[in-house]
Amino acid sequence: MTHDSKIWSKYAEEYDPVKIGSIDGTDTVPHDRAIIRALNSEYTPNKLVRGNPECTVFVGRLNPRTTQETIEKEFSKCGRVVYCRLVREAVTGRSRRYAFVEFSRPENAERALRLMHREFVDGAELLVEREAERRLSGWRPRRLGGGFGGHRTSGQLRFGGVDRPFQKPILLETTRPFFPDSRAVHHS
Repeated sequence: MTHDSKIWSKYAEEYDPVKIGSIDGTDTVPHDRAIIRALNSEYTPNKLVRGNPECTVFVGRLNPRTTQETIEKEFSKCGRVVYCRLVREAVTGRSRRYAFVEFSRPENAERALRLMHREFVDGAELLVEREAERRLSGWRPRRLGGGFGGHRTSGQLRFGGVDRPFQKPILLETTRPFFPDSRAVHHS
């Protein structure tokens, strides 16, 4: 969502860390260190990632015990799964608790966004988002201060995603003066 755009969107259409850190996408100044870290970072999307980003969803907040087979089985309810990848730690092989699921058609990915977001799998409530790395120019992952995640207690909230969409900006009319009290005194 850009402030100048004619059509407002509650979901980010480009990734600007400052705007993503803003509840309505209109901020121009970073308000936390993570946003500054994201602005100063350089990130190049992984060129080895294949498939259609319009058909791919990100699945987060997985139970550490959830297997790739379980993810594929659960998401196949939304359409034919072409590829499923549970991301694992390189050294230990443990689940990093997120995955990517690619469907045969964009409509299936849209169905997964509607039906699987906040569903429970193996006792964990899922977060299902559109893939961001290849869809949003300027994308920065969470490890670099970006992403759509964040914790209320840390103050590092990120907006423009499914979990916390942008709120429509309130545009104030600046052509007439505002006087909270009708008895306001005018000084000349």
